[in-house]
Amino acid sequence: MKLEEYITEIKPLDEGMMKASWNHWDSLCKPLRGMGKLEEMVVQLAGIYGTEHPKLTKPVVVIMGADNGVVAEGVSQTGSEVTAQVLENMGDRISSVCIMAKLEGIEVLPVNIGMFVDGKHPRIKNRVVRYGTGNIAREAAMTREEAIQGILTGIETVKELYQDGYRMIITGEMGIGNTTPSSAMASVLLSQEVEMMTGRGAGLSSEGLERKIAAIKRAIAVNQPDKNDILDVLSKVGSLDIAGMIGCFIGAAVYRVPALIDGFISSVAAYSATLLAPACKPYMVPTHCSAEPAGQLMLNALGMEAPVHAGMHLGEATGAVTAYSLYKYAFALYDGLPSWNDGKVEAYEHLK
Repeated sequence: MKLEEYITEIKPLDEGMMKASWNHWDSLCKPLRGMGKLEEMVVQLAGIYGTEHPKLTKPVVVIMGADNGVVAEGVSQTGSEVTAQVLENMGDRISSVCIMAKLEGIEVLPVNIGMFVDGKHPRIKNRVVRYGTGNIAREAAMTREEAIQGILTGIETVKELYQDGYRMIITGEMGIGNTTPSSAMASVLLSQEVEMMTGRGAGLSSEGLERKIAAIKRAIAVNQPDKNDILDVLSKVGSLDIAGMIGCFIGAAVYRVPALIDGFISSVAAYSATLLAPACKPYMVPTHCSAEPAGQLMLNALGMEAPVHAGMHLGEATGAVTAYSLYKYAFALYDGLPSWNDGKVEAYEHLK
């Protein structure tokens, strides 16, 4: 199926079930709206799943792994070989997100969408669009066709997971140097100075940060991406992990499952997805605000507020998995609290 055909498949949330979910919250023996964003999360799932009583059913972490040619410019502390090693570690279930996800009983799926090498571990899905992107400081990251194929790979990954019974997508990425294309895209799309959108990533020195900023400025000057054409921006200064996550967000909307946004890189992908397919935005769930300088700016651009502000910037969907635990608390109350009558408390009213 073509990308445009997938996009036309996206339907709006079930407003009737969202209203019914709010009514259920208001019938429970507690202060009205007392759980804030946790109540909103449940109501959103009611609209997505089309039922007043949604359930947390088989979440899965999808890690899009890819390498970036711009690493040659000295924009990262480590070399590109680390990308493949971390994906192999994910296969062995010993990476950060795997250890965290195990506590919640969540499966982790590493997808090689564009590393320099094929993944060896049997748990890694090799769906390579191309083996690493071009060095954006000197050339385009990829062709427009490759960008579209990267997005389709994300959509098709969600399709396969949906067919396997998974009903929540937690987006994540792994790719040494990937905060560089993320910052480049964010700078172009939000018309902001590169310095404002660029951080130290996985731990650059001040000198390294200056190299990174200079590389991004060269990338924008060399490639001249059109901010009004998201595919142009993605193909010229983006990355394949971002392309894959864009597809995950669109795919989640197509198959009517929530997609949890992780940190800065994931939010760049989410914002890009809304430009390409605005109807997918209601299926997105913000989770945490990255400590990267542009983390809050990207959430602002999405018009979203994250429930967790913990200074995290590890990547790998670790922030989203952390926030997932909030869903468990929300549903424990939603399904377990007594009504006002059963709790023998006079019902509260919404006051103006």
